[in-house]
Amino acid sequence: MRVLGLDPSSRSTGFGLVESRGGEYTVLGYGTIKPGRSLALAQRVNIIREHVDSLIHEHRPEEAAIENPFYAQNIKTAITLGQVRGAILVAVASRDLPLFEYSALEIKKAVTGYGQADKHQVNGMVRALLQMGDQPLEEDASDALAAAICHLNSRAFHKTVEESSL
Repeated sequence: MRVLGLDPSSRSTGFGLVESRGGEYTVLGYGTIKPGRSLALAQRVNIIREHVDSLIHEHRPEEAAIENPFYAQNIKTAITLGQVRGAILVAVASRDLPLFEYSALEIKKAVTGYGQADKHQVNGMVRALLQMGDQPLEEDASDALAAAICHLNSRAFHKTVEESSL
């Protein structure tokens, strides 16, 4: 199973591609989409949409996982984030890719075992789970990889539950 994880932001949208085979995870790619801050919001959002579309076209993930923000610090931030998420949703839907949404708490708990983990703890566990060693890993990319791991763990759990019900 190949999953594209996404951590939306108008300044630095994280992405991470993780493949699971036989319960082992492999990183296929990760990074951040950083449209120029001097660009108008519409241009930044379109750049993010285009980049996500290209990632899907190039890497052919089977599913996508996105962090669903529970709160924003202010209304302007919430609206901007909603617009970025909308662009990502359009890119994913236009490729008929199933999308799954997880709260930050769910993602942190799936990766670290603790829903209130800080970004440094999430980054450390993502590195450990994906055997990344000392490779540079920006926080936004780490959060996107964590979303992908969360989804893969969730799929495995639901599959186990279904099989035990038979």
